[in-house]
Amino acid sequence: MSETPTIVIIGAGLGGSIAAYDIHKAVGDRARVVMVSDGDIFNFTPSNPWLAVGWRTADSIQVKLPEVMKRKGVEFINVPASALRPADKAIDLADGRSLSYDYLVIATGPELAFDEIPGLGPQGHTRSICTGPHAADTAAAFDAFVAAPGPIVVGAVQGASCFGPAYEFAMILDTELRRRRLRDKAPMTFVTSEPYIGHLGLDGVGDTKGLLESEMRQRHIKWITNARVKSVDAGLMHVEEVAEDGAVKATHQLPFVFSMMLPAFRGVAAVRGVEGLTNPRGFILVDRHQRNPTWPDIFALGVCIAIPPTGPTPVPVGVPKTGFMIESMVSAISANLRELLGGEAPTHEATWNAICLADFGDGGVAFMAQPQIPPRNINWSASGKWVHTAKGAFEGYFLHKVRTGQAEPLYEKLALDLIGAHKVRRSPTAS
Repeated sequence: MSETPTIVIIGAGLGGSIAAYDIHKAVGDRARVVMVSDGDIFNFTPSNPWLAVGWRTADSIQVKLPEVMKRKGVEFINVPASALRPADKAIDLADGRSLSYDYLVIATGPELAFDEIPGLGPQGHTRSICTGPHAADTAAAFDAFVAAPGPIVVGAVQGASCFGPAYEFAMILDTELRRRRLRDKAPMTFVTSEPYIGHLGLDGVGDTKGLLESEMRQRHIKWITNARVKSVDAGLMHVEEVAEDGAVKATHQLPFVFSMMLPAFRGVAAVRGVEGLTNPRGFILVDRHQRNPTWPDIFALGVCIAIPPTGPTPVPVGVPKTGFMIESMVSAISANLRELLGGEAPTHEATWNAICLADFGDGGVAFMAQPQIPPRNINWSASGKWVHTAKGAFEGYFLHKVRTGQAEPLYEKLALDLIGAHKVRRSPTAS
């Protein structure tokens, strides 16, 4: 190890940005902390469904990172990583430079696998809310849609692991179209690889099945589960509905004027295929301390890590990584790096609990799973207008945290305080 160790963080998203603050606070002047990013803007991804219907502007949910990183003592390199060479403890950058590290924290988020389905995604015929630019483009498409409304298809394709935003966007579209008195001109179908509505990649939490089915019935949203999207043409989606035994139960040709489908994820190109580092999809393998077993000087957090599914499903379904879980990973990694720099073995573990606030514009559904994978100590869900208010509070606090460089786990504290106020443990659906 060099005289002054270097800790490199790849990625400046929901996990990477707060990891930079938290790690710098944890290690102080005992290490150089460097962030490598493919852009200099932090975008609060949970607000993208609002951005996509014009309820937010891009500027209102973004933070320019170089200046705040400089104030917090973090070096910022606005150049993408092109390849990782763990045997050399080095990262190749897209501009031809290489960067050496003593410890590496991978927080890249996913690569969006639109190309796995012909016609899917912004380069094809469906919209996306996965990134800030995608959501902004979707907002422009929605403005055009309301001038000439028609059928809508929303959902998540096979292999997707992030279902909450799909439900949010379907309900937010319903709310906005009703406000505009256009809902009667826009029949909507929800298409999902989940085996049932409210599965969420978690085999349900509390009564998410009942709550979300009820919302969809009330809002006149039809649905297709166990759905495998085969291809998308301009204005037409080709979908197979799969039976429990894997056979094709029915085929659907779904016409649409407007569609938003969440894709499957995979690991980014810079890490895919590195022996011992990733699974076949390119997600980082980690132990209970968030370290890679083969390369123990590499840590990982967030959507880029590998988590096995909760169980077999007729159509592939991934497991989500919520903000609460990501923040707990950040805390564990920071504490473990502090121990390693002090010559001790790492002892800290992330909670891997799931807390989610799914906003519907005029209400919403919240759930808590502790732990995320069943059986659980807490298995709770609830709905109400308070969810919309609570998510707005999360947005404000998290953006404030990024803008000011705070390292405290505010997401976890707010989640527990807000949901605790609604009597989590005394709820009839809690266990």
